[in-house]
Amino acid sequence: MADYIAEFVGFLLVIAVIWWKVVPPVRKLMRRQKDLVAAQVVAAEEAGRRLALAEQKYRDALAEARTEAAKIRDAARADAQRIVEEMREQAEREVERIRQRADEELIAQRQRVVSELQRRIGELAVDMAAELVTEHLADPRRRSATVDRLLDELAAMGAPGGEA
Repeated sequence: MADYIAEFVGFLLVIAVIWWKVVPPVRKLMRRQKDLVAAQVVAAEEAGRRLALAEQKYRDALAEARTEAAKIRDAARADAQRIVEEMREQAEREVERIRQRADEELIAQRQRVVSELQRRIGELAVDMAAELVTEHLADPRRRSATVDRLLDELAAMGAPGGEA
């Protein structure tokens, strides 16, 4: 029995040594690990909150960007429509200017043609008259009749009270 008591006392001594020497550092280590895990849990929760906040900001920014893109697209369409209208008006003004210039040029060309025709008709009339007179005076009988008629007209003009 003394062996049992000695073993029991040895066992109690080993337990006491473990309790004083091993348990406090193990508790200290366990407390550190517990604190570390608690800190990591708090950090993870904070990171989760920041992630949720960042995701919300991202969604808000994305929605705002889409809205802004729609506004820009609408503004660009309005600008394009305005530019088309301006270009159409400018083209219409240019067409009117070209048409007016063509009308003026047509009038000037018509005047040149009329003037040229008048000059040419005048030349032709003079040429025909010269040809007719030459042809008429080429025949001696006609020439004599024309001279006689001219002299009769001059005599009638020279006679008192005989103006014809």
